[in-house]
Amino acid sequence: MDEPVVRVRDLRKSYGGGTVRVLDGVDLWLGQGEVLALLGPNGAGKTTTVRILSTLTRPDGGSAVVAGHDVVTDARRVREVIGLTGQYAAVDEKLTGRENLTMMARLAHLPRRAVRPRVDELLEAFELTGAAGRQLRTYSGGMRRRLDLAAGLLRHPRVLFLDEPTTGLDPRSRHGMWDVIGGVVADGTSLLLTTQYLEEADRLADRVAMIDGGRVVAEGTPAQLKREVGDASVELTFAVAADAARVASALGVPAPVARELRVPTDGSVGHVRHILAGVEAAGAVPEHWQLRAPTLDDAFLALTGHAPRAADVREPVEVAA
Repeated sequence: MDEPVVRVRDLRKSYGGGTVRVLDGVDLWLGQGEVLALLGPNGAGKTTTVRILSTLTRPDGGSAVVAGHDVVTDARRVREVIGLTGQYAAVDEKLTGRENLTMMARLAHLPRRAVRPRVDELLEAFELTGAAGRQLRTYSGGMRRRLDLAAGLLRHPRVLFLDEPTTGLDPRSRHGMWDVIGGVVADGTSLLLTTQYLEEADRLADRVAMIDGGRVVAEGTPAQLKREVGDASVELTFAVAADAARVASALGVPAPVARELRVPTDGSVGHVRHILAGVEAAGAVPEHWQLRAPTLDDAFLALTGHAPRAADVREPVEVAA
C-alpha cells in the first residue's frame, strides 16, 4: 500500500487544564485519492481532529502527518498542501461572490496572474457564475457552502478537510453539495470529512471511522461496518401482538416485541418470498412490512451502545500559536 497522505497516531487533546479530554488516543489514516468520513456526535472529537490536522490547534500528545509534513514541527508546509472548509461559511456578507474568492486567493498568495482564471474556473465549476456579482447576503445557504468549498480549493490542495460541510442545509441543498463534493473527489483530491449524517457518510465515503468519546471505535468501508450488525431483515407490524407471536413461532424466530416482528433474511427475492409465505400460512396478515438492510446507524448503535446523537456539549476551540 502506498504511504497514506494523512497518518494519525495516538492523538490526544484535553482542555480545562486536562479536565475535559476530547481526544483520547485517536489513530487513523487517509489514502491518496480516498474519502474518509469521521462519523460521530457533537463532542466526539471530530472537529478537534480536523483542527489539529489543519494546524489550527496543537495536540497534547501523539503525532499527525499530512502529505509527509508534521502538523506541529512543519505547520507551514502543511498549510501549503491543504484546503479547509469549516462548519460555517467563512465569507464576507458585504462582498460579492467573485470578490470573496478574489480576496481569499490573494490571502492564499496565489500568483497575481493566476487569480482571475482560477476564480472564474471555480465559479463555473460550482455553478455560481450567474451569481458572482451579487453580494453574499443575497445567497442561499447552499450557495454560501458551495462558495466556501470553492475557496478551500483555490490552491489545488492535495488534501481537503471538510468539517460538517452540509450543516444547516435543507435536504435538497445537502444532496446538491454531495454532488459537488463527489466532483472534487473525482479530480483526485484526498478528502477527510466529518459528519453526523449517516446517509452522508454512506454516500460519500470510501471508508468510515466511527469516533465516540475521543476514540475511534470502529473503522472500515460502509459495507464492512454494516456487516457488523448482521443480515438484512423483513420487518412486519401486526394489528395485535398475538398475531406477531404466532408468526414468530411458525417461522422459528425469537418472540417479538409487542406487535412488531423482525425476521433475518439474506435479502434475496427467494428468501423474502419464503418468509412472506410463512406469514400467510400462519394465518396472520401484517398491517405493514418492509425489507430493511443494516445501516451505519445500526452499526454505530451496535458498537457503542447508543445512536450517533448530538451531544449536549460542543468541543472547545483553541487556536494554535
